Amino acid sequence: MSDVNPKLDPNPPTNTEKDPDDWVSGDDPMTGAQASYLKTLSEEVQQPEAFEQGLSKSEASKRIDDLKGRLSAPG
Repeated sequence: MSDVNPKLDPNPPTNTEKDPDDWVSGDDPMTGAQASYLKTLSEEVQQPEAFEQGLSKSEASKRIDDLKGRLSAPG
């Protein structure tokens, strides 16, 4: 048995962050937290059409990443 705790590894394996398209549960409906955050971000960037009911978890994640990028991009 190893004494190494993988949660404390300063260099975790590269698969700790998966592409949303590769998520096992990516086709599940977006979570309430995703819906709330996506709604807020879409309003902040003045693109309310970016928020849609019925998105999957993976699609919501991609839209959130896109909108976050627009907020941080130089204006």
